[in-house]
Amino acid sequence: MLHINILAVGRLKEKYLAEGVGEYLKRLSSYAKIDISEVEDESFPDNLSSTGRQRIKEKEGARLLNRLRKGTYLIAMDAKGKMRSSEETADLLNKLTVEGRSHLTIAIGGALGLSKEMIERADLVLSFSKLTFPHQLFRLILLEQLYRWFKISRGEPYHH
Repeated sequence: MLHINILAVGRLKEKYLAEGVGEYLKRLSSYAKIDISEVEDESFPDNLSSTGRQRIKEKEGARLLNRLRKGTYLIAMDAKGKMRSSEETADLLNKLTVEGRSHLTIAIGGALGLSKEMIERADLVLSFSKLTFPHQLFRLILLEQLYRWFKISRGEPYHH
């Protein structure tokens, strides 16, 4: 069974998001072992300089890098990443499984995104859209997509 670790910056605070995440974790339990690891996010003022923004991303990125399992296939979620369809991403999951990879990590940055180091370490930099999503809401979107990918890869129906 595939083991997926979602590394996320920040704690999930909103009850409705936590409930949605819980629902998708339950649905995904028959397809993969899913863990969510949260690292502390940095607070910052709205008028932070670009150097300050970079420093924040580096601090959060270092925390994420410290949680990476050796040998994991790392997908970094970034708005500038490659966009793929649900079917293409389901094919990637199948390919990784066929290659004998049993551990996958998906990294979600904080409010400012992922650090340069996390992007460089990634095996794949993936984007879901050119739109910007709140990082906490994105966690729920990611879990829904994981569920969709598994349904597609197994040829099971998925109601939109």
